[in-house]
Amino acid sequence: QVQLVESGGGLVQAGGSLRLSCAASVSLFSIRAMAWYRQAPGKQRELVGSITNFGSTNVADSVKGRFTISRDNAKNTMYLQMNSLKPEDTAVYSCKANLRSFEYWGQGTQVTVSS
Repeated sequence: QVQLVESGGGLVQAGGSLRLSCAASVSLFSIRAMAWYRQAPGKQRELVGSITNFGSTNVADSVKGRFTISRDNAKNTMYLQMNSLKPEDTAVYSCKANLRSFEYWGQGTQVTVSS
């Protein structure tokens, strides 16, 4: 079983920055891919960014140039660096890990951006 724990969310003013962390209970070498998702009230869950076990990353067009996804294999942790935050970035951010044929999800962390 894989456990994922997100942290780093909070309240920030527009234009500010936050770094989210997703700590995994297993080595990232055993995880095929990891991703950050977010869901705002009244909206569908959307993919924010992903990173593979090869280290390649992708982020959504809506956050490109502002958000960066990375990982630290030694700490079994994936990060989402969020800069130039906008009120529309307000959402619950969750991490997902793909291991073998299964998906695992964390509980999520709230990010609120005030204007």
